[in-house]
Amino acid sequence: MTDYPVTLAVEDFVPVVLTTTGVVLLVPYVGARFGPRAARIALLAGACAGAGGFAKASWKLVVALDGPDLAWLEGALFPLLLVGFALLARALYPEPAERTHRALAYALAAFPVLGQAASAALRDTWPAMVLAIAAVSVAAVRLALLGRAEGDPAASALFGLWLTGQYVLGPLAARPDQTVALQWVEQGCNTLTQAAFAYAAWRLSQTVRVKEPVTP
Repeated sequence: MTDYPVTLAVEDFVPVVLTTTGVVLLVPYVGARFGPRAARIALLAGACAGAGGFAKASWKLVVALDGPDLAWLEGALFPLLLVGFALLARALYPEPAERTHRALAYALAAFPVLGQAASAALRDTWPAMVLAIAAVSVAAVRLALLGRAEGDPAASALFGLWLTGQYVLGPLAARPDQTVALQWVEQGCNTLTQAAFAYAAWRLSQTVRVKEPVTP
């Protein structure tokens, strides 16, 4: 097990706060555009995603402070991220009228079940990680389209940057050979990526004050 410095462990909470803040910032926008039920789903999404990141960061901090290896905390990251981002993506498709949207809604509902079942069967969290990235992809593309439809290309581009970061950082975080140097690089990139997401979410949330509802 890696001997983590306390500074690395503490910094791991920063992207967690940024991600959770970003999702929470989206809640009023989702409510204004898609209704209160969608807003509640988005809020639950933020709670689940935040809990997953907080669990992993807490595990690292306990290890850095020479505490016990609470493997269940570390293992909670991807399962909870999967639930959180599947819910966020679902909140952005509240009433899928088109056939393709309905199929997507069903798939998003199945993602957490499939991911947890496969991870339990294989005794590894990589299935949950793969499906979490898939759920993030759906949410990020939808958010990028909403940003463009709202006349904010900067927000759209930032959501694209956030998605790119997930494709890079997800597999890196799942690697078993996590050196301290590699984790500093990962956490630095993750912090910047999640800051882009939070800022893009804030920009998108501002549009509900000045524009009528739009559908991309």
